[in-house]
Amino acid sequence: MAPNVLIVCLGNICRSPMGEAVLRHVASERKVDLSVDSAGTAGYHVGEEPDERTTATCKKYGVPISCEARQVSQEDFYNFTHILASDASNLSNLLRIKPQDATAEVKLWGSYLDNKPIADPYYGGIKGFEATYDQCVKLSNAFLDALAKTPSASL
Repeated sequence: MAPNVLIVCLGNICRSPMGEAVLRHVASERKVDLSVDSAGTAGYHVGEEPDERTTATCKKYGVPISCEARQVSQEDFYNFTHILASDASNLSNLLRIKPQDATAEVKLWGSYLDNKPIADPYYGGIKGFEATYDQCVKLSNAFLDALAKTPSASL
């Protein structure tokens, strides 16, 4: 079974949709079969497209992005093999709502590389989105490297 990954941030318009797009793109380039989606722990932007700076940054690097913001649901803890949080606050929120019998592994995405959170670029300029993009590329490769080393494809 191919891994099914959910990238999570707060509002699902900056970090997580960029992470979704970048992980999907990097996996495709590396010929790794996986499914990727994104969501937010809060419902502030449900139904909205990604922030225009997120979209512009992805397009600048030739990374296709197309998604609509949604909030994490209880079903996500059963439908995904991996739920990767952008920072400690979102990880804490995820662990708080995670059902006891959930099958998804819930971790900080940065735990696959340097344990650093992805800073929220929302209130800053385009440079913050560029930094987020660079971090998403590194985290995507680190996650896929770890996945490749795991015989059961579960981390």
